[in-house]
Amino acid sequence: MNGVESGQIDRALAAAFPDRPVERLTGVGPSWNGANETVGVVFADGTRAFLKVSLADESHRLARERTVLQYLLTHDLFPVPEVLAADPGGDPAYLATAPAPGRGLLDRYATAGDAERERLLRRVGAALAALHADRFARHGEIVGPGTETGSAAEAAGGAAEASEAARGDDGDAPSGLSIEFASWTDVLLTTIERTREIGTSDRLSDHYDAVIDCVRENRETLDDAPAALLHGDVTKPNLFVAGAGDDRDASSPSVAAIDWELSHVGDPVRDLVRAEDQLLNGFDSTGPERFAAALREGYRERAGGLPAGFERRRPVYEVVRMLGRSGFVDQWTTYLDEPLDALVERADAELRARLDAV
Repeated sequence: MNGVESGQIDRALAAAFPDRPVERLTGVGPSWNGANETVGVVFADGTRAFLKVSLADESHRLARERTVLQYLLTHDLFPVPEVLAADPGGDPAYLATAPAPGRGLLDRYATAGDAERERLLRRVGAALAALHADRFARHGEIVGPGTETGSAAEAAGGAAEASEAARGDDGDAPSGLSIEFASWTDVLLTTIERTREIGTSDRLSDHYDAVIDCVRENRETLDDAPAALLHGDVTKPNLFVAGAGDDRDASSPSVAAIDWELSHVGDPVRDLVRAEDQLLNGFDSTGPERFAAALREGYRERAGGLPAGFERRRPVYEVVRMLGRSGFVDQWTTYLDEPLDALVERADAELRARLDAV
């Protein structure tokens, strides 16, 4: 249970839903996140919820996720589940949410033919572009609720209304973001350390140092990037097709997302590169180009083009993406049913190739 014991889940459940009888808890599928545990909750009345529990929230992960969910809901920026209860500072820390709207992309993608997969990926690309339309003056780490709002939030409700909502002028808690601003390079380095925190293997710990060196060496290129609200972990299990919609229409997001604990204000190129990698690629292989093209085409249709500097900064982010292999190589061994030593050798070779391409 990723270090989270059943007694801690029971305490979080009692704190989140003190007056609701629970019929049973359910699993939510495999997770490579070593920092917390998520369970499905089925109540006696048949309704459902999800409960995420952590031993500690030293990196503001649950506080960040709760804040971003509330921000997106308040300003109607992106389809996300409702927050039902949360105590990021609790013992244990927890976040309870309603089910996400729509059908899970993981299941729908698995049963789809190639043409349908392309349509689904265009919808994901369009949704990601819609999220990235929320732009900020500077990059930074989201640490909790505050008064900062992006351009899309201000446009959606008017600058004055968005400012009042962010300040909590109606008596409620602030619905904006508290952001610790920094250069994009420094924010990116912080996200790398966050990956190290949740990693499940230290067999390739030297890869972190190599990636950090690469990022620092490209500081000038990276710090020129635009600043947008990023999801940070776009994967099939984190996405839900929120309605039938018109697959040819990318004017508004029709995809919902969960697991916003890695969200931050950063370079939209990084989010798009990571999405393509996690949605389509294998350990050291790439998926069909037609699928990657569909994802990017959906993004272009919504945003009018790919993020500025896409080709220039993409190689650096492909180096960073190797940590999704290196830090979890033990998980990949189980997933691929291959010997650990063989995967370590392949990961070393792949990292060298990506570093050479920068």
